[in-house]
Amino acid sequence: MNYRIGFGYDVHKLAPGRKLILGGVEIPNPVGCLAHSDGDVLIHAICDALLGAANLRDIGFHFPDNAGEFKDISSLILLERTIALLHSHHYMPGNVDTTVCLQRPKLKDYIPHMQEKLAGVMQIDNAQVSVKATTTEGLGFVGKEEGIAVYAVALICRKD
Repeated sequence: MNYRIGFGYDVHKLAPGRKLILGGVEIPNPVGCLAHSDGDVLIHAICDALLGAANLRDIGFHFPDNAGEFKDISSLILLERTIALLHSHHYMPGNVDTTVCLQRPKLKDYIPHMQEKLAGVMQIDNAQVSVKATTTEGLGFVGKEEGIAVYAVALICRKD
């Protein structure tokens, strides 16, 4: 089998009046991600990692933030379309490993539900989706609670 690895990174500003959606799960919080779509920074980083592994450019190329069709769209749909793109190029996800950098709220209770949603859309087992969370100990824009950052790594396999 042909294996490839991709890396994804995304950042969003936090703003009042927006929902905080991570991994397709709405998390009660007074602020959420400011974005053209639903702002699911976790899914955006995963899409970039998957697309990068397949050498299919990036999320902004396929789902531009100035296109009306993507205004307030669920990022689960973007992930679904990313998986369809991978399949059309004869690839399938092997696993993804992510780190969410967010000062608060704590995410540990939401992670299993995120893994379940993400795995379902990617058509892989929950055990193939790792979601970790960390703070930045009060440092930088994440520590000052101005924004959220996510790192993602994806392994994809060629379907023959």
